[in-house]
This record gives sequence, structure tokens and C-alpha cells, in this order.
Amino acid sequence: MSSSMIVPVIDVQGNNFKELWAAMVLAIKTSSFIAIDTELSGLGSRKALLAESIEDRYKAICHAARTRSILSLGFACYKELDNKADRTYLVQIYNLTLLCSEEYVIEPQSVKFLVQHGFDFNKQYAEGISYYKGNERGGDAYGVNMRSLFVELLRANKPLVVHNGLIDMVFLYQCFYAHLPDRLGTFTADLSQMFPSGIYDTKYATEYELRFTASYLEYAYKKCKLQNSKGIGAGGNGSRVFLEFCKYTDNMESYVDYRACLDNQNLDGALNICVQFSAYGWCPNGSQCTMSHDTDLIIQNDEKIKDDQRKKRKRKNKKKDSKAASESCSSPQEKRSHFEGAELDQAVPMSEPALPEHQETARAEPTDATHAFEPGETASKNGNEESQPEAPAEAPGRPKEKKVEGGTHRAGFDAFMTGYIFAYARNLTKNTEESSTAHLVPTCLNKLFLSGKSIPLQVAKSTFSKSSKAHVSKMDYVWGKNTAVKAEGNA
Repeated sequence: MSSSMIVPVIDVQGNNFKELWAAMVLAIKTSSFIAIDTELSGLGSRKALLAESIEDRYKAICHAARTRSILSLGFACYKELDNKADRTYLVQIYNLTLLCSEEYVIEPQSVKFLVQHGFDFNKQYAEGISYYKGNERGGDAYGVNMRSLFVELLRANKPLVVHNGLIDMVFLYQCFYAHLPDRLGTFTADLSQMFPSGIYDTKYATEYELRFTASYLEYAYKKCKLQNSKGIGAGGNGSRVFLEFCKYTDNMESYVDYRACLDNQNLDGALNICVQFSAYGWCPNGSQCTMSHDTDLIIQNDEKIKDDQRKKRKRKNKKKDSKAASESCSSPQEKRSHFEGAELDQAVPMSEPALPEHQETARAEPTDATHAFEPGETASKNGNEESQPEAPAEAPGRPKEKKVEGGTHRAGFDAFMTGYIFAYARNLTKNTEESSTAHLVPTCLNKLFLSGKSIPLQVAKSTFSKSSKAHVSKMDYVWGKNTAVKAEGNA
């Protein structure tokens, strides 16, 4: 059983943005849902970002979005394919390198973090796609630019998927849409109208629906991939997730960054795991930590702990049943509580770290694989080894100079992982509605995860909040009611 795959991420910058425009817009319009992720130049005061008051948190994030910038934007378009077994998605992934045309703060720790995970600042300053923050400026609303691409995203009216996404949504609003409103209620009212098909936060889904031991992005993605692979290997009638990727040729091939996803290996040896990283996906020692930050090893260790505790409960229950049977025959075994022997995945999730997920440190070691997939072929059946040959030393049909990259914390690949978690969670959802307007994961609709809080932030327009003036003007333009957008509208 193998769940290895190579994920093609299209690298977009200033010199190919116009060339790839039509392909990106088509991918957005034809998708079933879109997952996004951002890399930022900084976040400001971590203490303020975790303030007790949600309104104060929002103000801190707004200050960060107004003074910092988005360095790269990743989006993954998942299109559910008809006439396929189970749920099969065609996935197209784009990683956009951006350069804000205004002054902005860039924090040294953010630079260090991004460089450690492969971000190329030379390429950003030489070829980054330029943009201005805040409201429209003259012809910003027209032409081929980031603001117009964001308008296309809104017009497509697709479900939007994020991971720990409040910060992402605030930055997207400020950088590509309009000046941020001062009040949180106004912001959530605007968001609910901008994305009428709903916003889904996979960190909330991981914590409160999937109930994984940990919920940081790489852990949640690999856990979903492993469980999906096990389900396929076990057979049965359960629906599983399958992925397909496009085959890129000619000029497009030169823009593709191949990201490796190894299957969950059976790792032997001492489980010398960093407890901090295991719980939160972040460690203050970073790459200098002497303990393991290997997510596969962490998941294997969690699985072993669950299995040991399950066996312990089973022995305990068996001993209890044996004792009860010898004392009385009045209560048959079938009448025992269904809570006995419940899965550990239903345990209460761990508390959150003192850092937002955008600063979680991934392991520096690459997670390389060297198998590419033929066009139109299911690029990963996530566990069906009959459809996946052994990985060759060189991927067929790929230029030899194109190297398969490893590791995470690139906006495009992180968007892909976010989308995969959502696809897996959606597959487990018992949704009786099959119409095109049915919500994909109803229990997670418009709920943004809040660190340290037991309830999420609801993205909705309340009776006590109004939409911002800049948003109202922008919505008229997006939906064609006005042919122009007022420059420098009031928020």
C-alpha cells in the first residue's frame, strides 16, 4: 500500500502572470472549491494577536495587515470529476510570488523562517507581481493584476477553504479588496457577502470534527492521507478520496515546481520526538532542536499510543465482563455502553500554542519522492499500489533539470494540503442534500478557528452590523451593477 505522489505546483510571477491568467481564471471558475494560503512579511505582536477580546485580536491583525504585506499567495482549485469511482478531484495549484508596491514592515524572524523553507527573496524583488493595498487606485480595478484576480475569485462564487484562516482573510481583504473596516462585526458582514458559498476553516474541522490529536497543517494533512490510504487498502464500500493532476507540456512545464509527498513510512528506532513540535507543529529551537520534528514519526507514535491504550481498555473491559459474568447473568454483553472502547480520536483536542499557525516551523528535512504521473491518469490513488508503479530515479516526461522539491511551508503546497484535508472531511460528512447549492461540510460552514477559544468566529451579518461603504461599492462592481469602482472609498 502506497500513498506517495508528486504534486505539481505552477510557479507564477511577474514575467508569466499574463500568460497564465486565462488558465488561472478557468481553474477558479470550474472548481468545486478553492483552498488558499498566504506567506506574510510579519504579524506584529504575538501577544496582541492572542488577546482575550476577539475585537482586540481583530484590531491587532488589522494593524499587521496595514503595515505588513503578503509575500506569496497559494491557491488550489479542486474540481470534483463526474463518472468516477468514489470522490475524484482534478487539482490545479498555483503559487504566486508577490511584491507590494508600497512601504511595508518585514520582520527578521519571518525572513529567517521563509528562507529556511525555500522562499527566494531575490526572485521576489526581481519578478514579484506588484500590487497596492487598500481601496482602488485609478485603474487598479481593470486589467491583469492581483486585484482583478481577486474579483474573479469573488465572481466565481465557490466555497473558500483556509487553515487557521482569520489572519489570511484579513490580509486578503486589505491587500486585494479594500481598506479594512474598523469593527469586527462589519468585517464579518462583508465576508459573508463576498463569499456567499461559504468559508471553511480546516483547523476548526480538524479540532472539532475529525478530532485529531494535533491540528497543525502538516500533521492534519498527513493524518488524512494516511487514513484515506488505509481505507482504500482495507477495501469495503466506504467512499474514499482520489486525486488527479494535469500534465503540463511546453512552456507550462518550465513553470511547474514538483512537490513530493511520500507515503507514511514504517519508521523504526527510538521515538525521540520533540514534544512541543508534536503538539503544535512549532518549536522555539527550530532547526537547532536535537529532537525529531518528523511528522510521519509523530503520527506513527500517536498511532502506537492509541493502539496501546485501545488494547489496555480491551483487556480491562474483558476482565470486567468476566467478573460480571461470574457474579450475575442479568446483563448481556450486547447491552454494554457504546462509549466503552470509543476511539481515542474522539478525545478533546489539545490547547493551542502561543504562536499563530503562520509561524509554525516545519522540519527542514525534505520529504522527497521521485515519481511523476502521466496525464489524465490518477496521480495519486492514495493507497492503491496497482495504479502506481515503483518510483523511478527520473520521472518520465519531465525535463531532467526540473528537480522534485520537498518540504512544506510554500503557499501553493500549503493550499493543496488545506484542500486535501477539506476533501477528506467532506467525504466523511453525511450530507443528505445532493443539490449544487448544498453546503459541503455543514457543521464547519462559516466558522473560523480562534486559538484558545472553545467557539469559532462566525462569519455572518448580524442585525447589529452594517456592511462597509467600500465593500458595498465593490460588490456593485463585482456583480455588474456598476461598471466602475469609486477610487478611495470610505471603509
